Amino acid sequence: MIKYHRLSKQHVVNQVEGNIVSDMDGEKVMLSIQNGKYYNLGEIGGEIWEHINQPITIEKVVAALVTQYDIGRDTCSEQVVSFLEKLLGEGLIEITERS
Repeated sequence: MIKYHRLSKQHVVNQVEGNIVSDMDGEKVMLSIQNGKYYNLGEIGGEIWEHINQPITIEKVVAALVTQYDIGRDTCSEQVVSFLEKLLGEGLIEITERS
């Protein structure tokens, strides 16, 4: 597992177990059992969260969002990487190198 916080589109990301996620008016909210904190992932963050329920490259998450929303690939990539770095910092996801 990668410990640093600078991610690239080639990294593989997936959820860490032990989180309770619920839908509230179209937004995902989560309780981390491990650290006892609540998180509001929002609508797009919830979409990203759904995509990473199995190991997937960040590049594939970006590709899926670009087809679903009216956003440029570069902008989407920057925002997805930033969001995932925050989740990584909170210990909510794990990152591995693509094999």
